[in-house]
Amino acid sequence: MTLSPRTLFPLAIAVVLAGCSSNRPDTAVAYVERPAETIYAEAIERMDRNQYDIAAAMFDEVERQHPYSEWARRSMLMAAFANYQSNNYEEAISDSERFISLHPGNRSAAYAYYLIAICYFEQIMDVGRDQAATRQALDALEQVVRRYPESRYATDARLKIDMTRDHLAGKEMSVGRWYLRRNYHLAAINRFRNVLRDYGTTSHVPEALHRLVESYVALGVDEEARQVASVLGYNFPGSEWYQNSYDLLTREGITLEVDPEREDPSYFERAWRRLFG
Repeated sequence: MTLSPRTLFPLAIAVVLAGCSSNRPDTAVAYVERPAETIYAEAIERMDRNQYDIAAAMFDEVERQHPYSEWARRSMLMAAFANYQSNNYEEAISDSERFISLHPGNRSAAYAYYLIAICYFEQIMDVGRDQAATRQALDALEQVVRRYPESRYATDARLKIDMTRDHLAGKEMSVGRWYLRRNYHLAAINRFRNVLRDYGTTSHVPEALHRLVESYVALGVDEEARQVASVLGYNFPGSEWYQNSYDLLTREGITLEVDPEREDPSYFERAWRRLFG
């Protein structure tokens, strides 16, 4: 089951944190000097009421009035989390990065890295849009796994890495199909090869192989089309994409000389390396 930041965060809030303040003009809290624990308690109350913008500003106020207190240290990631809850991703990322820069060795740094990754992940657009946030999400998720491989955050990050890579592969497929429909076959081939080279464990691989068969047939490169179809048949013998490739080659009079069910696997390994290595 995927763990969300909303379930993971209570594990982090009891840890002594550290921080400094940031400016939020639209939710600014008037300066009235009060005990840190009073402001902090009110911020928590605002969180309980789902008033996340006000809570974030109040956590900042703890840091502003009592920058060296334990309460200030607790408030930094609380502010980041409140901003995340209100979809203020830029602020949440900034707060988390600030915490990491000040306290890279703190045991709550893992959560800060994870929160950054989640903020990028939740900004992923559909494959028809620019994928800058998707790439940022992938980088941030991989950093969580690399830095904290045994943490519960890494467990969730690994699942999201697979989803993110599949999304990036989908973008390559979308562009490749666009080129293919317009008969820009060489450009299409480059995109489909990117999928196989960079995202070879995603769900898009069978279609990418079939689209390569289509592209090679359109260019009249029969031998390449035959070898790609053979690789497709060997790896995905029951898929609709192999059936589509088989039907296409049959219509074009291109015979599949290799039976994917009986051929030596080394043949397909060599073909894969030659075609996509």
